[in-house]
Amino acid sequence: MNARTRTTLATALAAALTLGAAAGCTGGQKAGGDRSGQNPATSNSGQVVGGTPQKGGTLTVLSNQDFTHLDPARNWVLGDMDFGTRLLYRTLVTYRAEPGAKGGELVPDLAEDLGVSSNGARTWTFKLKKGLKYEDGSPITAQDIKYNVERSFSPDLPGGPDYAARYLAGAEGYRGPAQGRHLDSVRTPDDHTVVFELRKPFAEFPYATVLPTFAPVPKAQDKGPQYDSRPFSSGPYRIESYDRDKKLVLVRNEHWDAKTDAVRKAYPDKVVVVMGLRANQIDDRLIASAGVDASAVSWGKLRPESTPKVLTKADVRARLLAESTTCTEMVQMNTGSAPFDDVKVRQAVQYALDREGIVTASGGPALNDVATAYMPGPLFGGSQPDTLKIPATGDVEKAKQLLKEAGKPDGFATTITVSNGDKGTAESIQQSLGRAGIKVTIETVDPSAFYDTIGDTKNRTGLVYTGWCPDYPSGSTFLPFVFDGRYIKEKGNSGNHSLFRDEATMKRMDEIAAMTDAAQAGTAWRELDGLILAKAPAVPVVMERMPLLLGTNVAGAFGHTSFGGQIDYATVGLKNPAQSTG
Repeated sequence: MNARTRTTLATALAAALTLGAAAGCTGGQKAGGDRSGQNPATSNSGQVVGGTPQKGGTLTVLSNQDFTHLDPARNWVLGDMDFGTRLLYRTLVTYRAEPGAKGGELVPDLAEDLGVSSNGARTWTFKLKKGLKYEDGSPITAQDIKYNVERSFSPDLPGGPDYAARYLAGAEGYRGPAQGRHLDSVRTPDDHTVVFELRKPFAEFPYATVLPTFAPVPKAQDKGPQYDSRPFSSGPYRIESYDRDKKLVLVRNEHWDAKTDAVRKAYPDKVVVVMGLRANQIDDRLIASAGVDASAVSWGKLRPESTPKVLTKADVRARLLAESTTCTEMVQMNTGSAPFDDVKVRQAVQYALDREGIVTASGGPALNDVATAYMPGPLFGGSQPDTLKIPATGDVEKAKQLLKEAGKPDGFATTITVSNGDKGTAESIQQSLGRAGIKVTIETVDPSAFYDTIGDTKNRTGLVYTGWCPDYPSGSTFLPFVFDGRYIKEKGNSGNHSLFRDEATMKRMDEIAAMTDAAQAGTAWRELDGLILAKAPAVPVVMERMPLLLGTNVAGAFGHTSFGGQIDYATVGLKNPAQSTG
């Protein structure tokens, strides 16, 4: 799934670095830390901060941006998925609400179990729990699940997960339920049963049903693209008001029944998301934690220049979450257009990039690691391999040599598109590529419009800086989504922002997908990672943590490993609800 990037440049992080990241990051997975080898940013890793919340009060979320999408058919950005599926709508299956590795375990949500497979894992059947209701008290039915899966194919609802398109039988060419057209491969024998017929075996299908595609949407409530502003609730909260780019207010859904939901605790009475704030303003407010901010959390990452203010103060550092995102941030090159259709040009970018400098620009080694592969370390059994052995600071002479071989001895000019929070990172990229004669112009885009912008393949710039996170711990959720050219879309393109179409790569992906031995497939995905890296459609640069600061009155908070380290909104609440306002 897409990884939202929200960092900005720290031109100097001396105070943070003196906490012990003196050794820096050299192409591995070892994060920076203090002189005893401990990373001060990760002291709360795998733990719940603030104790058990009390019921009531208003939890405030301070944000510098709006959501990309809240429509479950379009929601495929980590933080938005966490917020949507934990508060507004439920899915067939979900993740356990626990920190650490346990957060990667599946539990039933709307379904009674994790699904029953038959026909060699080509058929999956889910039975819905009884007594499930929407915000108006009407029943949630299997037909509503089918309808949202179908609407996810609609051309006017781009940007969402495409597992349904990849795996459902007979989905080729389907364009949604307009004019009464339906998918025969999604059957609803009765109101409480939904059956999925797949075009090939897929033993991991229950993991896919965690995604918002498998949330219910009643046809009568569907407003097409406008549904994005008012999804109909099947979760513990409903939307009271939503002023785009300014404020979202959630209140309790009185028809949500906690007896049917073992995951969501719904501690606050109200959740208020305040948008459009400056990132440094959010950091300073949460560091001070005064008034309403004591009951607030940050939506986006701690700014790199705020890191010293947090890590050097024990009482503030105690309120910092910094779980690994398990996402790889990459510079993706438009391989469909010159000059990036030339592998030597792409390899020149690989060698010219100063990944160590980008790590510093992204918050320093306490919060980031240099990336040396596409898939994150856990998919390699721990750490990423370093197959290319390119120095973390780059090899400028090698880059110039490759450009000369490509017929561009004087370099060339190009443009990089980044989320406006990543301008500092882009400046670091600009500086490092400039050393080899590659002149980069920076184009910034508002975070809420970023993925729609880079997903417009007809108007793509030469470079984009973005990331990808596995939807669950399998190479099948990473490499095919980032490098399979058969799923590139003209609008709403997701994942494969390098527009990479390589026949040998796609053939190998199909061969691995057909393997029935999970260990064999895992090894094959790891080998394919290195083969694609040699063709250089993208350069992996950073493995990030998700530094999030909490107010002093916040309880039950932890970074959920399956949501890229974002706060699990299923369990967060307040120590003393009476102290909150909203």
